[in-house]
Amino acid sequence: MAKNKPEPVQVIKQRRDAALAKLGASIPYVTYMGIQFERRGDELTAILPFRDDLVGNPFLPALHGGATAAFLEVSCVFELTWSTVWEAIETGVMSPDEIAIGQNLTMPKTIDFTVDYLRSGLPRDAYARAVVNRSGRRYASVSVEAWQDNRSRLFAKASGHFIIPDIKTDT
Repeated sequence: MAKNKPEPVQVIKQRRDAALAKLGASIPYVTYMGIQFERRGDELTAILPFRDDLVGNPFLPALHGGATAAFLEVSCVFELTWSTVWEAIETGVMSPDEIAIGQNLTMPKTIDFTVDYLRSGLPRDAYARAVVNRSGRRYASVSVEAWQDNRSRLFAKASGHFIIPDIKTDT
């Protein structure tokens, strides 16, 4: 019996990046905030490009606390969704073309979310990386850290608990 030849790594990367872009574009709030996502290996980094309308205190100037909290929560929800979606794509339950929020994919629901503001967010791009600490069949615990110029100098961090929805398939 002949073994199936494994797919080239570049094909897998292209499929993963296309699915990631489609997932991000399917969430209106991600588009509104201008949040982008980059994948390096198994890590997903959220990027909030600086815009003047994100400033809450023009005298400092500092990023608005609500924009910071929203960025952190979106990072958590997106990490949780991405880990579920990518597993479904890799196991053949879903194809990258089937990613559609509201049709076969529902976003996780926030149970609680706690933000620690460690310092003022400066008027520059912000980065965040979320980690799924625990994920069961219905519930997940996720933490996230945000920084700007230096990864070791965080300006905010958060943790949250989420209800994980089922992925709907046509099968």
